[in-house]
Amino acid sequence: MEPMSVDSGGCSGLDAQIEQLMQCRPLAEQEVKSLCEKAKEILMEESNVQPVKSPVTICGDIHGQFHDLVELFRIGGKCPDTNYLFMGDYVDRGYYSVETVTLLVALKVRHPQRITILRGNHESRQITQVYGFYDECLRKYGNANVWKTFTDLFDYFPLTALVESEIFCLHGGLSPSIENLDSVRSLDRVQEVPHEGPMCDLLWSDPDDRCGWGISPRGAGYTFGQDISEQFNHTNNLKLVARAHQLVMEGYNWAHEQKVVTIFSAPNYCYRCGNMASILEVDDCNSHTFIQFEPAPRRVTSDGSCTKTDQKITKGTPKPYAELDLHFSKQECCYPERKQVCHAAMPEFSAFEVMEGAIQSLPPFRHFFRGVELAKD
Repeated sequence: MEPMSVDSGGCSGLDAQIEQLMQCRPLAEQEVKSLCEKAKEILMEESNVQPVKSPVTICGDIHGQFHDLVELFRIGGKCPDTNYLFMGDYVDRGYYSVETVTLLVALKVRHPQRITILRGNHESRQITQVYGFYDECLRKYGNANVWKTFTDLFDYFPLTALVESEIFCLHGGLSPSIENLDSVRSLDRVQEVPHEGPMCDLLWSDPDDRCGWGISPRGAGYTFGQDISEQFNHTNNLKLVARAHQLVMEGYNWAHEQKVVTIFSAPNYCYRCGNMASILEVDDCNSHTFIQFEPAPRRVTSDGSCTKTDQKITKGTPKPYAELDLHFSKQECCYPERKQVCHAAMPEFSAFEVMEGAIQSLPPFRHFFRGVELAKD
């Protein structure tokens, strides 16, 4: 069934669309197309290193966990009351990638100066065909048009952001091909995420305990040590690199003697990992405050779907919560006792991430997905 249509004329129409999306009701296909056309006009004017002013709240991966995104806004404040910076990975794995990315794009169009949306490695034609967004678009719209509309728009998302010239924000990590921010600014970002090179590295790399550059087990990007991040921060007069891309059980994790921080904003990742989520609030004085939060409670309905229930939210210290999701077996679970960032040897969510890395690293798969991409264009 086609999602309900809303008049999209002017701000009032856009506000009505945002209200509809906040109720987890997707827009009609034509509305999505019109919205993305407006977003493209805004995004194409933004830099590869988009400047952002404080105060700002910095967020990590969302991965289609729509109800947890709504919870994030409840905790961090509504947009535009709060200035937001999202560091990518809005789609795949969760059940509501369509509603999640549509809401964020709608907020970008409605409040372009109050929300910054960066590109993650999952904002990609190839990755979304494997990890859920493509199939979700087929289920909800009956065709791949909305998937194509969004993946075309992803090409225009900025790669990085710079908060008050001090905090460098990006999805993945650093690149051996990039010594300074001008090198990032000079990249041609309007393309599918390459399999290698500096643009790929910015979206795929991870910090590591070992010094220097290392081969990433993901099959794309690199691992980089404290010596690399210290040199990069010194060269560019930075105080901090903020990034997402990896599951961290407490929602955030410092690395490299607080030169790098990982922020993850999808609580109970994939509805089974048992992790906290966090957001990073940067105030007018550029002081940092992490706010941890739990998943939005859900009740499982008779048809197997999950709906949100009300809960009082506590900022700061994590507290125990019940695992309510029934869709996955115990064998598939991540282990809550893993309290630190998943090491590069076991990135994010091992079974899926190793597969993801393998797909990117094996030439036969690369050719296969290029063929699929061309066939679906």
